[in-house]
Amino acid sequence: MRSDYIILGDADFVRLMALNPEPQLRAELEGAVVMPTRAVPRDVVMLNSRVRYIDDATGVSRDIEIVYPTDADAAAGKVSVLAPVGSALIGLSVGEQIDWTFPDGRRIRLRVEDVLTDA
Repeated sequence: MRSDYIILGDADFVRLMALNPEPQLRAELEGAVVMPTRAVPRDVVMLNSRVRYIDDATGVSRDIEIVYPTDADAAAGKVSVLAPVGSALIGLSVGEQIDWTFPDGRRIRLRVEDVLTDA
């Protein structure tokens, strides 16, 4: 399950709030535990994290990188933090899941399987 809050580094928090996020993401950000970026555990999804997640309804697993909107490139697996999947995953830890309402009204349950690091 998911904690009652998400974790964010202070730099990510400031940058995300400056993007004027939609209300669902803004509410998550406003309830976040914000800490110095260097203190954020390695298993937390942050901006520029590569993350493996699973859609619990379909069982489909994907690897993506959560990026700023200007760096988004679907073909390269770079998903904007303001896109529904990016907004849902930011701040979650490995093993956590979230029910997120997508623009078409569907509620999707996503679960973080891994925050990938370069070897």
